[in-house]
Formats: sequence, C-alpha cells, structure tokens
Amino acid sequence: MSDSQTVKRFSSWRLALVWSALALAVLALLWKLLTLLLVDRDFLQGQGDARTIRIEPLVAHRGMITDRNGEPLAISTPVKSIWINPREIAGDANVVRQLARSLQLNEDSLLASVQASAEREFLYVRRRMPPAEADAVLAMSLPGVYSRQEYQRYYPQGEVTAHVLGFSNIDDIGQEGLELAFDDWLKGVPGRQQVIKDRRGRIIRQLDTIETAQPGNTLALSIDFRIQNLAYKELKAEFVHRDARAASAVVLDAKTGEVLAMVNQPSFNPHNRSTLADFGALRNRSVTDLFEPGSTLKPFTAIAALESGLYNRETIISTHPGRMRVGRDVVQDRGQNFGDVTLEGMLVNSSNIASAKVALAVGHEALRDILLRVGFGENPASGFPGERAGVMPNHRIWHDIELATLSFGYGMSTSTLQLAQAYSVIANGGLRVPVTLLKNGNEMAGASEPQRVVDADIIAEVQNMLEAVVDPAQGGFDGASVPFYSIAGKTGTARVVGASGYEANLHNSMFAGYAPADDPRIVVIIVVNEPQGAQHYGSQVAAPVFARIAAGAMRLLEVTPDAIDPSRIMTLSAR
Repeated sequence: MSDSQTVKRFSSWRLALVWSALALAVLALLWKLLTLLLVDRDFLQGQGDARTIRIEPLVAHRGMITDRNGEPLAISTPVKSIWINPREIAGDANVVRQLARSLQLNEDSLLASVQASAEREFLYVRRRMPPAEADAVLAMSLPGVYSRQEYQRYYPQGEVTAHVLGFSNIDDIGQEGLELAFDDWLKGVPGRQQVIKDRRGRIIRQLDTIETAQPGNTLALSIDFRIQNLAYKELKAEFVHRDARAASAVVLDAKTGEVLAMVNQPSFNPHNRSTLADFGALRNRSVTDLFEPGSTLKPFTAIAALESGLYNRETIISTHPGRMRVGRDVVQDRGQNFGDVTLEGMLVNSSNIASAKVALAVGHEALRDILLRVGFGENPASGFPGERAGVMPNHRIWHDIELATLSFGYGMSTSTLQLAQAYSVIANGGLRVPVTLLKNGNEMAGASEPQRVVDADIIAEVQNMLEAVVDPAQGGFDGASVPFYSIAGKTGTARVVGASGYEANLHNSMFAGYAPADDPRIVVIIVVNEPQGAQHYGSQVAAPVFARIAAGAMRLLEVTPDAIDPSRIMTLSAR
C-alpha cells in the first residue's frame, strides 16, 4: 500500500471518529433536554420560582381617629421608604454617592453606614418619603436600591389635640396618648402577597394575595373639636399672658361624662418632636399631674355638712376674728374677718375658718366619705395611659389640723379630670357618671349606668350656693359671668409645695364650674400653675378663662340662653 493510500485511510478514520463524537454529543444533549423537560420539569420550575417569586408583606392601614362629629384628628397617608442591600453595593462607592445625592444625604456618612453593614442584606436609607420622590430615586435604576410601601401618621389639628391623641412611632406603633391606649384597635392586621421580582429585587408582577391586610378600626372620640380648639386658644392666651409654668382645662358633658375638650400648656407639635426642649410638654397634665385643689373642694365640705344634719344653708358660723387656732397651728381667711357667715356664705366668701369648723364638727369619716363617693382618691378610669388616682389621706390617727386643712383642699391631691368628674356629680343632681374619652355608642366605649352618690335635695342646696358664689347680687363675684347664661362654680387658690414647704409666692389658680346653672350641659375646670405677676387668685386668673370657654361652648352647642335680662330685650327691640 502506497503512502498516499495510508494517509487517505487515516484521514477517513479520523473524520469518522469526529462525526461519531459529534453524534454522541448531540444524542447526549437531546437526552439531557428530554430529561429536563419530562423528568425534572417540576423540580426545576420550583427552583426557578424560588429565585423569582417572593412573599411580600402587605402593610395594614392604621385606623382613623375622629372627633364626635367625624372630624379627622389622626389619619394615615401612604408613603414609601427607600432601603438598600449593603451586600450588593458595599463595594461600589459610586452607587452609594449617587444615592446619597438623590436623597440629599451626606455622602461620606452614608458610605460609612453601608460599609459598616456590608454583611447585612437590609438597611433603611430614608423612611416615609412621598411616593413620587421615592419613585424618582428608583427610576435611577441603581443596583441594590429598593422601596417599601408604608403609612405615615398625620395629625391635621397639630398641637391642639396633641396631648389627647399622643403619637405613633416611625413603625406606626402607638407610643403615647390614645394612640397607645387603643393601639390594638387601631393598628389592623398585616397581610401577605406573592410577587415576582426581577434580578434587582423590583416587583414586576403581583401574583396572588395570600392574606388580605385588614385595616385598623376607626376610633370615634368624645372630643368636640370645635370646643377643643376654643379651649386650647383661650387657655394658651392666659398661659402666655400670665407667664405660667403650666395650665390645663377640661370640658365635660355634664349628663354623659364625655370629655368634650382636654387641653394643656405647654403643648407640642406631634409631627416634629426632635427640637423639643422640655419633654414635660409631652405630658397630658389633665390626667397625669396632681395638685391640691384648694377652695374648689369646699362645696364637698358643704355637702358633708348638710348630710350630717348639723347644718343647713342658713346655719350661722362665726369666723371672728379672721384667725382660728387649731392645735399648734393657725387657720386664717387671707387676713380678713368675715364675721358671722352662713353655710352659703362659707362658699361665697371662701372662708377657710368656716370650712375648718364644719369639718371638725362632722368628723373625718364623713368628709372622707363624700370625697371618695364623688371620685377623689380613685382612678378616673378614662383609659388614658398614665392617669393617676391622686392622694386621699387616711391617717391612722387624725389630727385636727389635718382635718381642718382637708376641708379647704390641702393635704390631698387630684387631677384636672378627676376634679371635673367630682363637679359633674353636683351638676348632674347627685349622679356620678364615669368619664370617658370615647363617644357614647362607640363599640370600645362600653356602657355604664349613672350611680346616685348624693341625695338630690342636698345637691340642690349646694347648687344654689354655687350660683350665689358667682352672682354679685348675692355677694359673689362676676369674673366668671357668661352673658345670657346662668352659671355656678367655685374659685380656688392653693400655694405650691417647694423644697422646704409651701412657697410664699407660688400658687395654682383654679376655677371649677358648670353652665347653664338651671340645666347643666357642661362642666369646665381651669387650672393655671404658678402664674407670675401680682394677680394669682383663681377669681383673677382662672375664672375669666372659664367664662370665655363656657360662653363659646354654649354657642357651639346651641344651648338656649336662660338668663336674658328682660329690660335688655326691651331696649334692643326699641332700636
């Protein structure tokens, strides 16, 4: 065989070998393809889905809070939060700097945060952005940058309702006030949905909703925003005018115990607490802060006197000579000698001596009993976080001075809301109704029947006395007068306890009253803590605030005037 034939045969053999190898490879590929399509299809489909299909949470919409008339007080609006996967971008400083510039963040600070979190897969960069702004950032298509749907709480009435509502945190969880108290009712139940994401983690298709998010419930408050706003403005004006340390006011529905307004000073902006210098401004002083009620307690001393049978409205009590020794201590009437006064005169003149004599006559058990019956020393049970019961003394051995001073509001403590509840018993004819911050009929409000705690005839006597207190024609003062409406009430001025006893120049100024006197619709309590300047008596500081709030509330509630001077009507009609 020639060499050329040998080469030709060898080449043919190699060509056949190559073609055989190619044929085997094609057969192997076909076999693998058939295996993938027919045998491993379900497994591979599952693996692919696991890399693209994700379970995403559905954020629940927090329930709205409204006033009694449906006015929105707290609402949740949709926002987006930008987050990153540090593992994806920790090594790309350029991406981090672009992101920082788009969000107006410090580039070096963000880069340091990303590098410090390089082993993490989730890091918030900016929370609660307007959706349009967040979408603009996502449109840059930066790797490792994503968004999440959230809600942001918004309080349309700002500082006017701040103390009642409180606030929620950045994760929409209640932290203070009614947002905290009713967090479970408001927060709703998150859901879950199945989505397909692209390689950058962006949702490109929504598949199935596994669990639908259940929105939170609406919470209807007893608050009437019109009255709340009125009370806030009037209290703030007096607080500023008097350069006071603090102030609070409560307006109750006399019949139902519903809180129509609850305001405090100083207040705060619920949308921006970062610049708050005094965190005491966060407190709802109407329920958390305690004080000695001073002479606003004397009507209850009068009730104890009438219940004892030892006194009636006209019983004479001597206050000569304006000072009375009780043990080693002295009780006095602000340097005045009121002489002989009736039980009604005890309230009209606000005589400490007369009040002390009554208490010493009826005894500590009778006085404590009436105070406990109207709610002193007991938590008001309004449901507000941090509300306090106050202090009701219960000495093992009572000294005369302890009983004497208790009769005019010293040696015990109360809150503004608690004092309002006590006065609602007088306004409501001896019936005690639980106070509530929820509108009656609300599913969360529950129901409670009024409880008679004082005889109606005795209450009627005290009601007449309180009308005399604010009637100049009966020896009272006119600083709390409300045009065209009858009123009843009592002033109070109490010295403030300091580091070494009662301060000579620090006082709490108070007024407690209701209107109209003949058929009470509202109870109003005003407390101004430590007003500065020459005037500090309740009649000078707190009573005028009561008058302005009560006058406005009567108009807003469309209460028919009950004290119109006929001669004034004739004069007006003649014009």
